[in-house]
Amino acid sequence: LKKCLKMAPEETIEELKKANLRGRGGAGFPTWIKWNICKEQPGDTKYMIANCDEGDPGAFMNRLLAESDPHRILEGLIIAGHTIGANRGFVFVRAEKPLAAKRLMKAAEDARAKGFLGGNILGSGYCFDIEVFLSAGAFVCGEETAMIAAIQGERANPIQRPPFPAVKGLWGMPTIINNVESLAHVATIMAEGWEKFAALGTEKSKGTKMYCVTGAVQRTGAYEVQVGTPINKLLYDIAGGPPEGKVIKAVQLGGPSGGCVPATMFDLPMDYDSLQSAGAI
Repeated sequence: LKKCLKMAPEETIEELKKANLRGRGGAGFPTWIKWNICKEQPGDTKYMIANCDEGDPGAFMNRLLAESDPHRILEGLIIAGHTIGANRGFVFVRAEKPLAAKRLMKAAEDARAKGFLGGNILGSGYCFDIEVFLSAGAFVCGEETAMIAAIQGERANPIQRPPFPAVKGLWGMPTIINNVESLAHVATIMAEGWEKFAALGTEKSKGTKMYCVTGAVQRTGAYEVQVGTPINKLLYDIAGGPPEGKVIKAVQLGGPSGGCVPATMFDLPMDYDSLQSAGAI
């Protein structure tokens, strides 16, 4: 954050462009493009939203990240706010994840006390504050426009796009919504340099990704691996394969919105382009 506060927004966006960070919420949209669209919008009022809704059955990587490293999420959120010109941010958390919400609230409180949030952050002249917003729990709140409606105190109904939130979002103002894992990566990229991040992953999608493995395997859990790691490696080398005497016939990727992948396709690399082209997501 200290580094970014001294950089022009264009420089931060260029770092993310070189890192080739793509959204970790499922769509895989390039983060730098989304931020740049919002930055270019006229007006002084813009908003940031960190999506920690995570409603898919069997998915808990966002919850674990928020519980174990909330400051990394908040740091990415502040960097994003500084880059697009926002002064207010929200962290949208499902009410069913009370510990994640508690940790994020405590992190925001501590960051405020240390001068990382509020007015004149670290003497830079930049002002930004965060509110942790608890969702009522509807699955649809994970969709961007429904999330915006919920924060505005309205029924969480999705609306047709365009206009996209980066142009017209929260209270009609330009708004960026990033998954909390994406924002955590932003903080790491800016701290360690885009080169380290871009050294991992595939040609079109760099870095690492957290995956949850649940069901009939020996070691269920959340695992962080390079983007493009084959399904086989995650299922067998890391999660230990099926219980004795059992055979894994298929896996479901991406929750209800995803698809079932048969064992004949387990050599597929887990990156957006490969999975989409194979019809797996």
